[in-house]
Amino acid sequence: MHNALCGDCWKELTLIEPPYCQRLGIPFSFNTGTQNISPAAEKAPPPYQRARAACLFSGTARKLTHDLKYADRHDIVPLMARLMTRAGKELLSETDCLIPVPLHWSRLWYRRFNQSALLAKRIAQNNNKPFSFSSLSRTRRTRRQVGLTISQRHRNISGAFTVTKQGKRRIQGKRILLIDDILTTGVTIETCTKILLKAGAHHVDVLTFARVVDVIEAPV
Repeated sequence: MHNALCGDCWKELTLIEPPYCQRLGIPFSFNTGTQNISPAAEKAPPPYQRARAACLFSGTARKLTHDLKYADRHDIVPLMARLMTRAGKELLSETDCLIPVPLHWSRLWYRRFNQSALLAKRIAQNNNKPFSFSSLSRTRRTRRQVGLTISQRHRNISGAFTVTKQGKRRIQGKRILLIDDILTTGVTIETCTKILLKAGAHHVDVLTFARVVDVIEAPV
């Protein structure tokens, strides 16, 4: 990892750089040599193939995500999309379609936009990749996940997502890149991944702007 200035108006962002776990995208604090899979990924492999995030969810990254989501700062989408493209270059080169984590229609009506869809659309355009807003649907409004335990999060979003009829045709045998703004516990991302795989996707990768994670320290 290293810190980088994104223009004179931004404070430092902690970008996620190699070495990191090839499955989870969690950064290591030491040279891993040929070992590129973290113990967490070996113990409990996620349903997605690979996850990548541009930066750690702290400081400026936290401010950017909150400004986009709650302050209608659509002007920062290009910056966030550029950083996500940089982090997910390998994933983008192999994907067939970008799909954002959806909002329930009532929350979308209230907020007027889906921040994950804005990021996915910009990244798709910048990389000449297909983008689908309607393949994955959130059919039930859920509580905010903030403050919930892992088990509560699972119960909260159980049955909340589905692949639409149109989406099933689009994702059959395809390599999907699932887009979200933040990866926290991974419950939402993993739920969406399982739904896509069950509906016929070949495999699913994940790309987010930021992620909440503890850096993996060297064993003592």
